[in-house]
Amino acid sequence: MLANPKLIIISAPSGAGKSTIVKHLLSSGLNLGFSVSACSRHKREGETDGKDYFFLTEDEFREHINQGDLLEWEEVYLGNFYGTLRGEVDRLLEAGQSVIFDVDVVGGLNIKRIYGNQALAIFVQPPSFEVLKQRLYARSTDNQQSLDKRDEKAVWELTFASRFDYILINDKLEIALNKAVEVVSDFLKA
Repeated sequence: MLANPKLIIISAPSGAGKSTIVKHLLSSGLNLGFSVSACSRHKREGETDGKDYFFLTEDEFREHINQGDLLEWEEVYLGNFYGTLRGEVDRLLEAGQSVIFDVDVVGGLNIKRIYGNQALAIFVQPPSFEVLKQRLYARSTDNQQSLDKRDEKAVWELTFASRFDYILINDKLEIALNKAVEVVSDFLKA
């Protein structure tokens, strides 16, 4: 149990490697609890409620918005909401764990605004936009229209990097993973 649990926010454009970095940090022995996001989309095959997401109906999600239960939220696609439940974060903090978030850029900045110096906001940046595009295209999970939207959003999200506490350039994965552990460990000890 930590006397002073903190929050670690990992944000990045799609394809920059934030989920890989979050998974590595969770397995690095730093006593981090993962903040499971809520969403209003349908559960996909193999997903587990409360582990992958808290799956809510659109009406339930809107009720959480109206009640002020979310630290941050966004309607990513019409009727598909994603966000962070305040109660989930409070539960982890009360259990004495520092909390790690895998969230989009705007959500990450909103969480940082709420928690201030108790939170470390890390922006995972690809070495270049061209490398980011290559990574997205190599996934082969999106059609061209979806890739174009992701490209456009990534260009916009990259403009937010300077508003984060730390920019982690993910050029060589092993180096980025080691640097992430070092930066987070130092922050947790401070």
